Amino acid sequence: MVNYRYLGNSGLKISEITYGNWLTHGSQVENDVATQCVRAALDAGITTFDTADVYANTKAEQVLGDALAGERRESLEIFTKVYWPTGPGGPNDTGLSRKHVMESINGSLNRLGTDYVDLYQAHRYDTETPLEETMQAFADIVRQGKALYIGVSEWTADQIRAGAALAKELGFQLISSQPQYSMLWRVIEDEVVPASQECGLSQIVWSPMAQGVLSGKYVPGQPLPAGSRATDEKGGASSIRRFLDDDVLTRVQGLRPVADELGLSMAQLAVAWVLQNDNVAAALVGASRPEQVAENVKASGVTIPAELLATIDDVLGDVVVRDPAKTAENAPQTRVA
Repeated sequence: MVNYRYLGNSGLKISEITYGNWLTHGSQVENDVATQCVRAALDAGITTFDTADVYANTKAEQVLGDALAGERRESLEIFTKVYWPTGPGGPNDTGLSRKHVMESINGSLNRLGTDYVDLYQAHRYDTETPLEETMQAFADIVRQGKALYIGVSEWTADQIRAGAALAKELGFQLISSQPQYSMLWRVIEDEVVPASQECGLSQIVWSPMAQGVLSGKYVPGQPLPAGSRATDEKGGASSIRRFLDDDVLTRVQGLRPVADELGLSMAQLAVAWVLQNDNVAAALVGASRPEQVAENVKASGVTIPAELLATIDDVLGDVVVRDPAKTAENAPQTRVA
């Protein structure tokens, strides 16, 4: 069964394996399979579920809400996000303006079939809306009881500090950051993590398996596995491309002895690795089959000895991306329409 950790400097506990439905619900898998995956997550002790209004253009929230219907609401932590375009794509259907944030929380609650979300997250930083406007909208949402806590996703260290300071002035706190983080993608370690620790946030990390590359199923010099994320042009292929380099794939295969020594699969090793970071509260994992959920949960509670962490670093060497500037580089420079 899964272990639980506090989220940021708050009293909220979440399951350290959190179920996310970014690339699956409402798009890649049928609704009945999605529901089976959610049931498997609940059976494994996962209580925390993460989605966003933009996933499958709002369909993912609906699927998750339907799958959780009938569960005791107080026993769940339901997270969603706002920023990316939704709906028909009008001029105010995107960003973190007060208008879009207020309308989006109501839409999300309706689709999720709940009166409140436990965590409402700014899915990116909005360069075209004053930060004061965004944080005031979040403060009002908290006071209205529509969200219990507020977080951010893929914000830089400076943006986190500025947001946290404004939140404090407005009488609430930011408690979480949701960045990409894996053995291969460590760009948060030098700046975002220290800023988060300073401001009372912890990380809920996405893509701990580097889009599936760290599962070891992609072999250098071999064709891409049929039906894998790398062959899915609906969303998965573009995000995994950066890791499909023969040098990267060769080094990843070199991690097998480490996984074997710990009695883990390659995928479990990848998830367990991110959880060794004290500032990580949870690893987000998705699933297209129920049995994947049960396998992922086995990474919970694993301790990787220091000598094996050092071995992982030696095996991966210079293919690891560490440049903290990548957070800003990968962020939208203008509001996406």
